[in-house]
Amino acid sequence: MKLISWNIDSLNAALTSDSARAQLSQAVLQTLVAEDADVIAIQETKLSAKGPTKKHLEILTDLFPGYENTWRSSVEPARKGYAGTMFLYKKELEPIISYPEIGAPSTMDLEGRIITLEFPEFYVTQVYTPNAGDGLKRLAERQVWDACYADYLASLDQNKPVLATGDYNVAHNEIDLANPASNRRSPGFTDEERQGFSNLLAKGFTDTFRHLHGMVPDHYTWWAQRSRTSKINNTGWRIDYWLVSDRLADKVQESSMIDSGARQDHTPILLEIDL
Repeated sequence: MKLISWNIDSLNAALTSDSARAQLSQAVLQTLVAEDADVIAIQETKLSAKGPTKKHLEILTDLFPGYENTWRSSVEPARKGYAGTMFLYKKELEPIISYPEIGAPSTMDLEGRIITLEFPEFYVTQVYTPNAGDGLKRLAERQVWDACYADYLASLDQNKPVLATGDYNVAHNEIDLANPASNRRSPGFTDEERQGFSNLLAKGFTDTFRHLHGMVPDHYTWWAQRSRTSKINNTGWRIDYWLVSDRLADKVQESSMIDSGARQDHTPILLEIDL
């Protein structure tokens, strides 16, 4: 089975805009088309509460014929056009779809952050983890989220094995970002967020990239858009993950980043697993 995850940073822009950045996003979409994955998880869709428009759906159908889609958007009182997730999956798969709420604080459960696909023998679930925010203003809430999410994954894992993916908004170890010393209290690299991710793994989950590749340096999934040279200089962060239940770890055949060319921000990540 082949699965891909990508934080797209606005589905509408990627599908309908003709800006230079949108053209880079469209090139990545063509790369995903060629990959012919069974399941594609997309984060940060930034769609309205009504979800994809008719035009969006037409473009997605043209790009990915033979796929169904399911989506979840931010709904009031959460911010409009914020966060959001979507799955594309091959029609023959026919999963049971759920849109879980995990008891998260504030409006986090209303921001469209988790979708789960249930298959006969396993789950595939994606998450767009809340950012701790400028000045770490959301860090306390983020810590509660991390605990609630870890409990949710563990509850799935008690029933059947789990493949979990998404933008986790945390670089787990120093090797997971280019400049750890200067980012010690930056959102995504606080001790609290890193510990939250450690706690998640301790509940029975494996970081598939590290499982296959060990502690190789300089492998990232995100490069800051605000720095023109972040990708050229590879001053990135690894904050997007494919996790699997520990009992599936040895079935993982590939876990890697998909080249997104000159486009900064997130790059897609690939999982191939023998299920």
